[in-house]
Amino acid sequence: MRTLALFAIGLVFGGGIGFVTAAGMGVTFDGHDHGDPAHHGAGLTDDGMDHGKAHDTPIEVDAAQAPRLAIAVTPDPMAGHNLHLMVENFAFAPQQASRAHAEGQGHAHVYVNGTKYARVYGPWVHLDGLPAGDVTIDVTLNANSHQPLALGGVPITASTTVEVK
Repeated sequence: MRTLALFAIGLVFGGGIGFVTAAGMGVTFDGHDHGDPAHHGAGLTDDGMDHGKAHDTPIEVDAAQAPRLAIAVTPDPMAGHNLHLMVENFAFAPQQASRAHAEGQGHAHVYVNGTKYARVYGPWVHLDGLPAGDVTIDVTLNANSHQPLALGGVPITASTTVEVK
């Protein structure tokens, strides 16, 4: 009986680690690997935009209702770091990913030292495997169509640097 319980626990934790690893590398259940530039060259988004260009063409937001973003990174008690995305006038909408832009909703992209780390659909993400030294964490708010949201032509972003030992 004890062996069966340990086996079940191993399956749960093993599956969870696999899921977290895949998500951290940008792989999603819809089969779209955001870590692979080849996945950005073909196809249209729901609003008719070439998906390959969607990541580069900002969407200008209304200044009166512009989303705001702040971030905080804290060491995780077990391993890695926890990134907290604090947003205003913005709702995470994972069910709308890769669909047409809708005012005030979308997701975030997290970059570590300039390289895309993950697409995020909520206010918290665990950062694991960060390189030692000073690490720059950048976060952008993006529309459902993956286009960066911008105010006055400037993308809505937040950035911080953490020292990883």
